[in-house]
Amino acid sequence: MAGNIRREVVTPQKEVVSEDVQIVVAPGVEGEFGVLTGHTPFMTALNVGTVRYTDAQGQERSVFVSGGFAEALPDKVTVLAASAERRREIDIERAKAAFERAQKRLNEKAAGIDYLRAKMAMIRALRRIQMAESRHR
Repeated sequence: MAGNIRREVVTPQKEVVSEDVQIVVAPGVEGEFGVLTGHTPFMTALNVGTVRYTDAQGQERSVFVSGGFAEALPDKVTVLAASAERRREIDIERAKAAFERAQKRLNEKAAGIDYLRAKMAMIRALRRIQMAESRHR
Protein backbone atom coordinates (compact mmCIF):
# COMPACT_ATOMS: atom_id res chain seq x y z
CA MET A 1 0.00 0.00 0.00
CA ALA A 2 1.51 3.34 -1.06
CA GLY A 3 1.68 6.42 1.11
CA ASN A 4 3.34 7.58 4.29
CA ILE A 5 2.71 6.72 7.90
CA ARG A 6 3.35 8.93 10.94
CA ARG A 7 6.22 7.71 13.11
CA GLU A 8 6.80 8.89 16.66
CA VAL A 9 9.48 7.87 19.15
CA VAL A 10 9.01 9.22 22.65
CA THR A 11 10.70 8.74 26.01
CA PRO A 12 9.61 10.00 29.43
CA GLN A 13 11.93 12.99 28.87
CA LYS A 14 11.27 14.02 25.28
CA GLU A 15 9.89 13.40 21.83
CA VAL A 16 12.89 12.04 19.92
CA VAL A 17 11.33 12.04 16.45
CA SER A 18 7.96 12.69 14.89
CA GLU A 19 7.70 12.62 11.12
CA ASP A 20 6.01 11.03 8.14
CA VAL A 21 7.84 7.97 6.83
CA GLN A 22 7.40 5.28 4.19
CA ILE A 23 8.13 2.26 6.42
CA VAL A 24 9.12 1.48 10.01
CA VAL A 25 11.12 -1.63 10.96
CA ALA A 26 11.51 -2.37 14.67
CA PRO A 27 13.06 -5.03 16.93
CA GLY A 28 10.05 -6.75 18.47
CA VAL A 29 10.54 -9.27 21.28
CA GLU A 30 9.26 -12.00 18.96
CA GLY A 31 11.32 -10.83 16.00
CA GLU A 32 11.78 -7.83 13.77
CA PHE A 33 8.61 -6.41 12.22
CA GLY A 34 7.78 -3.82 9.59
CA VAL A 35 4.87 -1.43 9.32
CA LEU A 36 3.52 0.33 6.24
CA THR A 37 0.50 2.61 5.95
CA GLY A 38 -2.75 0.71 6.35
CA HIS A 39 -1.24 -1.90 8.70
CA THR A 40 -3.51 -3.90 10.99
CA PRO A 41 -3.45 -2.38 14.51
CA PHE A 42 -1.31 -4.15 17.11
CA MET A 43 0.86 -3.48 20.14
CA THR A 44 4.08 -5.28 21.07
CA ALA A 45 7.07 -5.10 23.38
CA LEU A 46 10.42 -4.13 21.87
CA ASN A 47 13.91 -5.52 22.35
CA VAL A 48 16.95 -3.34 22.76
CA GLY A 49 18.03 -2.37 19.28
CA THR A 50 17.58 -0.18 16.25
CA VAL A 51 14.28 1.12 14.91
CA ARG A 52 14.91 1.76 11.22
CA TYR A 53 12.73 3.76 8.91
CA THR A 54 12.72 5.26 5.45
CA ASP A 55 11.78 8.91 5.58
CA ALA A 56 9.35 10.57 3.17
CA GLN A 57 12.29 11.50 0.88
CA GLY A 58 13.52 7.87 0.67
CA GLN A 59 16.49 8.18 3.06
CA GLU A 60 17.09 5.36 5.53
CA ARG A 61 17.29 6.60 9.12
CA SER A 62 17.52 4.91 12.51
CA VAL A 63 17.00 5.45 16.22
CA PHE A 64 18.44 3.30 19.02
CA VAL A 65 15.89 2.23 21.65
CA SER A 66 16.52 0.48 24.93
CA GLY A 67 13.42 -1.64 24.66
CA GLY A 68 9.91 -0.38 25.26
CA PHE A 69 6.65 -0.77 23.39
CA ALA A 70 5.35 -0.08 19.90
CA GLU A 71 1.80 0.57 18.82
CA ALA A 72 0.98 0.27 15.14
CA LEU A 73 -2.18 1.82 13.74
CA PRO A 74 -3.17 2.10 10.07
CA ASP A 75 -1.78 5.66 9.90
CA LYS A 76 0.73 5.86 12.77
CA VAL A 77 3.47 3.98 14.63
CA THR A 78 4.27 5.11 18.16
CA VAL A 79 7.36 3.83 19.98
CA LEU A 80 7.47 4.35 23.75
CA ALA A 81 10.98 3.73 25.08
CA ALA A 82 12.76 4.29 28.38
CA SER A 83 15.56 5.86 26.34
CA ALA A 84 16.13 6.54 22.66
CA GLU A 85 18.75 8.35 20.65
CA ARG A 86 19.62 9.03 17.06
CA ARG A 87 22.90 7.68 15.74
CA ARG A 88 24.56 11.09 15.79
CA GLU A 89 23.66 11.49 19.48
CA ILE A 90 25.44 8.32 20.62
CA ASP A 91 28.67 8.94 22.54
CA ILE A 92 30.65 5.98 21.23
CA GLU A 93 33.42 6.28 23.83
CA ARG A 94 30.84 6.22 26.62
CA ALA A 95 29.16 3.19 25.02
CA LYS A 96 32.50 1.37 24.75
CA ALA A 97 33.26 2.12 28.41
CA ALA A 98 29.84 0.78 29.43
CA PHE A 99 30.45 -2.36 27.39
CA GLU A 100 33.82 -2.93 29.07
CA ARG A 101 32.35 -2.39 32.56
CA ALA A 102 29.54 -4.86 31.93
CA GLN A 103 31.90 -7.40 30.38
CA LYS A 104 34.23 -7.10 33.39
CA ARG A 105 31.33 -7.67 35.80
CA LEU A 106 30.27 -10.77 33.89
CA ASN A 107 33.82 -12.15 33.69
CA GLU A 108 34.51 -11.64 37.40
CA LYS A 109 31.43 -13.64 38.40
CA ALA A 110 31.49 -11.82 41.72
CA ALA A 111 29.15 -12.89 44.47
CA GLY A 112 25.96 -10.90 44.49
CA ILE A 113 26.27 -9.76 40.87
CA ASP A 114 22.98 -9.21 39.11
CA TYR A 115 23.87 -11.35 36.09
CA LEU A 116 20.80 -10.43 34.02
CA ARG A 117 21.28 -6.70 34.60
CA ALA A 118 24.97 -6.89 33.66
CA LYS A 119 24.18 -8.93 30.54
CA MET A 120 21.49 -6.45 29.45
CA ALA A 121 23.89 -3.53 30.02
CA MET A 122 26.45 -5.28 27.83
CA ILE A 123 23.91 -5.94 25.07
CA ARG A 124 22.61 -2.36 25.20
CA ALA A 125 26.16 -0.95 24.96
CA LEU A 126 27.08 -3.32 22.11
CA ARG A 127 23.99 -2.39 20.08
CA ARG A 128 24.68 1.33 20.62
CA ILE A 129 28.26 0.84 19.40
CA GLN A 130 27.09 -1.12 16.35
CA MET A 131 24.56 1.55 15.46
CA ALA A 132 27.02 4.42 15.97
CA GLU A 133 29.56 2.74 13.73
CA SER A 134 27.03 1.91 11.00
CA ARG A 135 26.63 4.04 7.92
CA HIS A 136 22.96 4.79 8.66
CA ARG A 137 21.89 8.12 10.09
